[in-house]
Amino acid sequence: MVDDEDAPIFAIAVAAELAGMHPQTLRQYDRIGLVVPGRTRGGSRRYSARNIAQLREVARLSADGMSLPAIARLLDLEDEVRMLRRRVLDLEGALRAERENRPGVRVFAAGASGVVPVPSGRRIRRSTDIVLWRPGGRSEG
Repeated sequence: MVDDEDAPIFAIAVAAELAGMHPQTLRQYDRIGLVVPGRTRGGSRRYSARNIAQLREVARLSADGMSLPAIARLLDLEDEVRMLRRRVLDLEGALRAERENRPGVRVFAAGASGVVPVPSGRRIRRSTDIVLWRPGGRSEG
């Protein structure tokens, strides 16, 4: 799924103007993998709103003295955090759906007759009996 802010819609001249940069700077950033735009079928660069925000951030960090490799690492980490947040939301949704589609959570306990299901919300009284096992199937309690 592509978010609206990830839709590649701006040509390089428009993206450069929005980011306050020269188009050649955007081409250089693309070549070194710093901010990589989408491409049309003909190979033209198309920048998204997220790309524009990244370009502005690159300009700000660069003006603050951060190196381009450090900026690239920071952008990679931001992308990873965004992806992980999306993944967490997806997993939370899947868990919520699983819980809604499964009436009564099944809980199991070990009983004298083996493993037994326990109704949701019911507490099990723990036995303090000691059971000794003897060969031949006899047990004492």
